Order: sequence, then structure tokens, then C-alpha cells
Amino acid sequence: MSQTKQLLDALQWRYATKVFDATKKIPADVWDALEKSLVLTPTSYGLQPYQFLVVQDAAKRAALLPNSWGQKQVVDCSHFVVFTARTEMKEADVDKLIARTVELRKLPVGSLDAYRGMMIGDIVNGPRGKIAHEWAARQVYIALGNLMTCAAVLGVDACPMEGINPTEYDKILGVAGTGYKTVVALALGYRAASDKYASLAKVRYETSELVKVV
Repeated sequence: MSQTKQLLDALQWRYATKVFDATKKIPADVWDALEKSLVLTPTSYGLQPYQFLVVQDAAKRAALLPNSWGQKQVVDCSHFVVFTARTEMKEADVDKLIARTVELRKLPVGSLDAYRGMMIGDIVNGPRGKIAHEWAARQVYIALGNLMTCAAVLGVDACPMEGINPTEYDKILGVAGTGYKTVVALALGYRAASDKYASLAKVRYETSELVKVV
């Protein structure tokens, strides 16, 4: 099978899974790959202004359920990921990235001073610094899309969930006051045979309507 067919077949196969088989768990090696796909997600400036909480504690999941419109995916899926974004960006965040870049790329100390100044002038002290959480949330959605696509390619079902109460999630998961806020969640695992939505036709507009060449 060609790589292009493999990709498109995977995307055609995936859907927002409504009923998970609670007895089926994602194998450790598959989850490790999906976890690494999150880490490899691209972000603006490479700043990675988020954290991903993999909620496996049954009691915490049960507490999240009534704050998720009662959607059973929260408790039945194999892995439940909560995406959190920074509430603000500080010079220390930029310095952390600069230090990591210098270390991994073996660059001279001070060689990225101009780049550091540009980032601070934009996302810390500039106009985007005033909307840092909104900016960080957009980076979260890049990670969400990346994880969903990688899951589909590996035959893992997923359901993105915006129908949650972020404030209550923050309390239950101990996020409140950490400099992060919950944005969205993703349930991952394997569809149950009883999920009627798995057999429904995928509803999309024609490519010509959505993709324009200019």
C-alpha cells in the first residue's frame, strides 16, 4: 500500500468515537509513540507553551465525568489526555528555550541573543503578550490535531472533547494556580462494536469548495 493511500485510508477510518471498549487498552509501545508525537508537535517560536496531562487515575476520571457533560468516553477510554496552555509567558520561559537550544545544537552562549530579544518583544512584552493564553491555546490545537492524525495512522480511535468545564478540570487535576489552564481534552482507545457512529458516512464538503488555489 502506498504511503498516500495509507494516510487517506486512516483519516477516512477515523471518527469522533462515542463509545469506547473499556476492556481494550492501547499497547505500551503504541502509546509511547503517540506520546512522542505530542512532544514533536511544532509550535510558534518552538516555545511549547503547554502541558499534556494523561489522566489514568480512575477516581479523577470519575470526578471529571460530571464536568464533561456526562460523556462516558472520559471513563471508558484507554488513555485520557487533558491539554493545558500557559496563562502568561515570562522571560524565564524564553530563557529556558534558549538554553535548551544552545545545549542541543551546541551553539556559543549569547549567539541567540537577538532571537531572544525578538521573542521577548513579541510574546512577553508585545501585543501577543497581552493575549498569551489565547496564543498558547492555539498551539494546543496544533498538538491536538497532530495527536489525532498520528492515532488514526496507528489504528487508535480518538474523540476530541470541548464539552468540558475547564475551571472544574483545573481544580480536580491540580492545575489551578500552576500557570496553566485546561483548554481541551482527547479520549483515546478502541471503539466498541456497539458504537453506531462508526458506520456512518463521513460528511465533508467537496475538495473544490474547501481548497482554493490563488
